[in-house]
Amino acid sequence: KMRELVDPAGVGGGLSNAISRNKEISIYIHLPFCASLCWYCGCNKVISRNPADADRYLDYLKKDFELTSPLLPEGHVVTQLHLGGGTPTFLSPKQLMRLNLIIRQFVNLSPQVECSVEMDPRFLTKAHVQVLRSIGFNRASIGVQDMDPVVQKAIHRIQPFELNMEVMGWLRESGFESVNMDLIYGLPAQTPAGFADTVEKVITMRPERLAVYNYAHLPDHFPSQRLIPDSTLPSADNKITMLQAAIERFEEAGYVYIGMDHFALPSDDLAKAKKAGTLQRNFQGYSTQAGCDIWAFGISAISQIGKHMLQRHKSLEEYYKALDAGVLPFSKGYWLSYDDLLRRDVIMKLMCGLAIDWNSLDDEWNIYSRLYFAGERSKLGELEADGLLIHDEFGMQITEKGRLFLRNIAMVFDAYLPSEPVAGTYSKTV
Repeated sequence: KMRELVDPAGVGGGLSNAISRNKEISIYIHLPFCASLCWYCGCNKVISRNPADADRYLDYLKKDFELTSPLLPEGHVVTQLHLGGGTPTFLSPKQLMRLNLIIRQFVNLSPQVECSVEMDPRFLTKAHVQVLRSIGFNRASIGVQDMDPVVQKAIHRIQPFELNMEVMGWLRESGFESVNMDLIYGLPAQTPAGFADTVEKVITMRPERLAVYNYAHLPDHFPSQRLIPDSTLPSADNKITMLQAAIERFEEAGYVYIGMDHFALPSDDLAKAKKAGTLQRNFQGYSTQAGCDIWAFGISAISQIGKHMLQRHKSLEEYYKALDAGVLPFSKGYWLSYDDLLRRDVIMKLMCGLAIDWNSLDDEWNIYSRLYFAGERSKLGELEADGLLIHDEFGMQITEKGRLFLRNIAMVFDAYLPSEPVAGTYSKTV
């Protein structure tokens, strides 16, 4: 491999050379606790009903900030703050206020900071919403997944349409500027007709953003998924039908298809960023701020700082142990090579702009891209024959059909994936 593993013990010294002064940054905080186990979930989570677990976690988050904050760029300004999980609203309103004080003690928030938080309507109160808004949160993301009661039972997540409507009312009343709703296709017991009904119900609530994710069934990696029988999963063809129908219906309803799995109303910042060419994508999905370093805190959280990719320990035990020892709680990290950075840029252009201009790429990276990517370009013929893209000596353009298989097209340029044929395997990533 062309990238070198960063020694977690020496991360601080290595980062000092990668950090720019007066830099706008993004902060991500992973809050892992959930009150109930959703069988489909592949996130790093801890199931608990004990509020004291969150208090202890906040104690350690403060230690994490104390150790990490000296490394933050001099004169930094936080322009994006995101609470993910798990379920951030597992924290009580009082605990959320405490978390806010911890954040503000160690970082400089911009007066125009975009603060977003993930919510689970099943365990949310109006007080949660009011407190979050009062401490500056202006964007919310609601996990909906599917509104069919049969599907909800099959995934162990009962969440009636009326509950989603009530939470949406709280958010609107409290003044949240933007609401995102997450949907998942490919779940057990789903049908194209049933998912189409979910799409219609979502449209009536008119969230500013939508994310429509593919369910990845990996029971060997996620034990809870073993509770889902393979026989209950929809076929690959039905999954593609669900995705295609959702894209068409959301576009009919006035949403802009941002790419791959995201939609936004034309008035939303995400749609504006796509139009302005400033859209980017990271492990959290599509984002409005290109080139913004991500400083992540909490278990399993991934930071993207300059040429560094760093991940914190995945378990509470390891995370707490490192912090008790006064050590930055990193489990692994990578220094991205020139080739890594180039390929990341190519994949970003495909996922955000749906096109590559070889001449522009040559000018940006001082290469002859047609030769540099000769092997990759030879594989594009199969994808072009299937109508997924148009490719010539000047560049490549993703077609309408190709938007459905954007991951497959981008995989051609990923040097760390096994070399295998891409034709005929599209449904595995849809």
